[in-house]
Amino acid sequence: MRKVATGVAAAVLFGACAWPAAAQSPAPPVPPPGVVPQPAPTIAAGVRAGGVGVGGLTVEQATAKLATALGPRLRAPITVRVARKRFRVRPRRLGFRFDAARTARRALKAGLALADVDPAIGETVDVPVAVSFSRKRLRGHVSGLARRVLVAPRNATLRITVRRMVRRRSYGGRKLVEYRLRAAIARVLREPRARRAVTGQRRRLRAAVTYRALARLYPTVVTIDRGGFRLRLFKRLRYDRSYPIAVGAAGYDTPTGLFRIRTKQVNPAWHAPNRPWAGSYAGRTVPGGAPDNPLKARWLGIANGVGIHGTAEPWSIGSRASHGCIRMRVPDVIDLYPRVPVGAPTLIR
Repeated sequence: MRKVATGVAAAVLFGACAWPAAAQSPAPPVPPPGVVPQPAPTIAAGVRAGGVGVGGLTVEQATAKLATALGPRLRAPITVRVARKRFRVRPRRLGFRFDAARTARRALKAGLALADVDPAIGETVDVPVAVSFSRKRLRGHVSGLARRVLVAPRNATLRITVRRMVRRRSYGGRKLVEYRLRAAIARVLREPRARRAVTGQRRRLRAAVTYRALARLYPTVVTIDRGGFRLRLFKRLRYDRSYPIAVGAAGYDTPTGLFRIRTKQVNPAWHAPNRPWAGSYAGRTVPGGAPDNPLKARWLGIANGVGIHGTAEPWSIGSRASHGCIRMRVPDVIDLYPRVPVGAPTLIR
């Protein structure tokens, strides 16, 4: 009786220990009687995906093959060459993803179109791979490259001296054609067989101000050489003519700098400043053309009451004699007047 009890107890104990193991590894489902299990569909022969043959494979098998064959290459960096410089574009930074399973399903679907084709013909189909990436990130990345390879154009410039006009030539620039580079990178991202290198193209940028344009921008320039007592006139940046002048006396120096002609008058009135040197005329206005008006014939105002005018004291020409203005002989100032428009640059040195 003890042996029987022990055997029964062992059987009970063994069954209790074995039950959890059976629960963890359930047997595969058994199809109902009379139902034949259907094999997984296979991709038709002659179907390729991204250049990789997947004919005769199930979707699951094709997914594994595509992931191994194409995944590493599609995720490899792309080399971009621009202006003898090289840059690396990493697909992951563009949010790139390769969906091997979706590509396999595309191949399965494409194979259905070959069902009615005679196998002897040997027709094949190559489906594109299923990839995705962020166009926004691609645009931002290419814009960053564009800033690094930008060569800004340089405008032509003019340096005015009392004796000549010094021009510096303009230079064109170069700018990356961003939309073309974006399209080239997108093609490589989508095509695993494509070479993982693209070349960015740049287009020329013209300077806003060219060498020839300077002459149109500066049709008339006046320079006043205080030390040489000479006014020079330049037309289209070429020397045209010069006139002898008188400038400010000591203590009443003619101001220096680059100015513009602000006003023009024929037989201007003289508004005498309220200063001791004006004597009895201080604070008064002397009509234009009056015998005692020191501003003879013409007036070309420059700044702060200083201007170019004719004088009744031609013997003062070639000296420092005025109270800041530039004196000219009356025939000379009459000749100069129509040649200089309002706004003309005027350099005093």
